[in-house]
Amino acid sequence: MSNKINGAEALIKSLINEGVDTVFGYPGGAIIPVYDKLYDYTTQLKHILVRHEQGATHAAQGYARATGKTGVVIVTSGPAATNVITGLSDALMDSTPLVVITGQVASSLLGSDAFQETDVVGIVHPVTKWAIQIRRAEDIPAAVARAFYIAGNGRPGPVVLDIAKDAQVGMLDWEPQTCDYIRSYLPVPEINSADISEAARMLNLSERPMIISGHGVMIAQAEKELQMLAEKADIPVATTLLGLSTMPSDHHLYKGLLGMHGNIGPNYNTNRADVILAIGMRFDDRVTGRLDKYAPQAKVIHIDIDSSEFNKNVKAALTIHADARQALEALLPKINQTRRTEWLESFEPCEKIETEKVINPEVYPTEGMMKMGEVVNKVSRAFENKAIGVTDVGQNQMFGSRYFRFTQPRSLLTSGGLGTMGFGLPAAIGAKMGCPEREVVLFVGDGGFQMTIQELGTILEYGTAVKIVLLNNNFLGNVRQWQQLFYHGRFSQTPMINPDFVAICAAYGIKGEDVTEREQLDDAIERMVKSDSAYLLNVNIDPTDMIFPMIPLGAAVDEMMINANEMFKL
Repeated sequence: MSNKINGAEALIKSLINEGVDTVFGYPGGAIIPVYDKLYDYTTQLKHILVRHEQGATHAAQGYARATGKTGVVIVTSGPAATNVITGLSDALMDSTPLVVITGQVASSLLGSDAFQETDVVGIVHPVTKWAIQIRRAEDIPAAVARAFYIAGNGRPGPVVLDIAKDAQVGMLDWEPQTCDYIRSYLPVPEINSADISEAARMLNLSERPMIISGHGVMIAQAEKELQMLAEKADIPVATTLLGLSTMPSDHHLYKGLLGMHGNIGPNYNTNRADVILAIGMRFDDRVTGRLDKYAPQAKVIHIDIDSSEFNKNVKAALTIHADARQALEALLPKINQTRRTEWLESFEPCEKIETEKVINPEVYPTEGMMKMGEVVNKVSRAFENKAIGVTDVGQNQMFGSRYFRFTQPRSLLTSGGLGTMGFGLPAAIGAKMGCPEREVVLFVGDGGFQMTIQELGTILEYGTAVKIVLLNNNFLGNVRQWQQLFYHGRFSQTPMINPDFVAICAAYGIKGEDVTEREQLDDAIERMVKSDSAYLLNVNIDPTDMIFPMIPLGAAVDEMMINANEMFKL
């Protein structure tokens, strides 16, 4: 019996076959056949109508990062396809699995400069793991299966399927397709047991080892194995920005965030460690500072599923090409149980200085205007450190990353490698849709908020209960800080005249309030926490507030400013 359906329906059925239950998108002419068939599958596939295609990609990223699933986006051709480029770039940099489906003009019109025609595959090739144009209906099921395999296996990333309109309306005999092997693609390499043994030998002999936990630990769901290894060998753990929440923030071996605005202890002791076990991270310049002064005493063991990251920035003594969880599982039995009391105690003087010089003035001020750090700290505690924190990019991101606390994995979502302003709001929406049982709180600045503010319409339509903490200093704060410190206070194009954000949210049916004085903050946070719906706190922040510590460009990781006038000294 014939089971003929058109390509658009084959696409929908293929997505459902991959376990997809939520997609983010925006319709248009070249993708209408898909949206027409979507009408018949609303009970199986929930479509989230965003307000801009860039918002669709960031929402899908938030969904993917919060759940561990592959995010899915459907948009039309031309400007819609070009609007997803930022999200694709962000997803590639941050190893986020996405399948983005774009409509395309009919095959007969390709190359004719038809209405809303763009060379999608040519444009997205540098910012995807794989991209293909589909011109025949019968090719859709296999392409979808291949796309999900590539996006979600190995080092995850974005994939684009550009589907011509005639492929969407053409007929085919439907059969579900699966993909679990591609001859030219080995997503999970076989572990070299000799490398594992050598890594164990190096760690067992070390006196001052340190673990750097990166995003690869989260992707591999290796948080448990990381904690077991650290506890067995008594090794301090620090994280990259995207590695945040791979260790509970109250764990005695967790020493904090590394990098430009990271914690003093792990930054300082990076240059005193004798072995560094780096797991699922890429030694980004914001982590390493000046490369020729980075970890001069350490032998680096680098575990990564992507061999292109080996020796790219930092020379490793040993590289282990492997999935993070598999590598840690293999390493655990070979590691000696030990105690490193003296080495762990070496972090304490750094922590004392940071508490006195940085944390207390920022988190517990008693006078003056409100600080970002105190707001983040109070919000985190009000949610009992159990919420998913999402940040935008800028000072709000750094304060959020430093002072938000977590007890569960996948609890801090941010745009790392690309640093995309506007990421926060749609990503928070996607995270809440992926994890409706968890509270999701967004920390965002007045600049980034306005870049994707139209996604308040998505909250209006779906009642997504995202809590928004707008850290409003009427400046592009991160740039302002650099202008203050390094450009003689010449605030070129960083002051902002802002609208009434509470009134704007009210127009979208979102509750909100202005918090102008410190005395109002606790009660306002309590009202936000108790709200069952979306809520905005527009908090009036000191415009002179700056994020410290700070490693200036060109400085080593242990050369940190602890305020505008003082360098760290032990």
